[in-house]
Amino acid sequence: MELSGASAVVSGGASGLGHATAQALIGAGAQVVVVDLPDAEGSTERAEAVASLGERAAFCAGDITDPATSRDAVEMAVVRGPLRVAVSCAGVATPGKLLGRDGLLSAEQFMGVLGINVGGTVNLMSQAADAMQHNDPIEGERGVLINTASVAAFEGQIGQIAYAASKGAVASLTLPAARELARHAVRVMTIAPGLFETPMMAGLPEEARESLRAKTLHPARLGQPADYARLVMHIVGNPMLNGETIRLDGAIRLEPR
Repeated sequence: MELSGASAVVSGGASGLGHATAQALIGAGAQVVVVDLPDAEGSTERAEAVASLGERAAFCAGDITDPATSRDAVEMAVVRGPLRVAVSCAGVATPGKLLGRDGLLSAEQFMGVLGINVGGTVNLMSQAADAMQHNDPIEGERGVLINTASVAAFEGQIGQIAYAASKGAVASLTLPAARELARHAVRVMTIAPGLFETPMMAGLPEEARESLRAKTLHPARLGQPADYARLVMHIVGNPMLNGETIRLDGAIRLEPR
């Protein structure tokens, strides 16, 4: 799909997988609207990260669980060009066991993770698809929605009840969404990353990081955000990729702990 003159939206684009994806889309000629939480008082970290992407990037600060945030981001995008790509990278991995040391897993904590990882994804999907359906087709397609699951959707570990459930939901909605949007010539794909170098991973002790590196068979390293972005760009360019979840994990299979 030709992206020169088109626009894209990337949630969670101020860091990690989303930031690398925004860079790749801009490199392909797109105008990119980055959706992320607003900076905390006294901080400009996220705003600076978006500014570092250059003049073809714009920042839509907001909470992805609020449908208005996705609506605003899509509105910002379409004035810059027809919206062809929407990538959902925003997410959280809040741990929690059914029977935890501090008590039972609360409904509030469980639903909070689903609200961000699933609700936020669906919010962007619906707003983006609504805009894409009005695009003029390019080589038979109007746009593509790309979501982020996780290998935890298939091999969730102990303590990942909410996270695994949310990522399993993202993987499961891929095919029905692709079937629905096929009549609008809009594709839907999901990427399920393994262990990647992300801000969440950076907070772990080096010993824990080294242990995680050893789990990936080949290449024997943590995934890099650029690896994820390369797959996004391949999906954008390959019209036969539709309705599927692709594991991007170096053949890792997670054990219970």
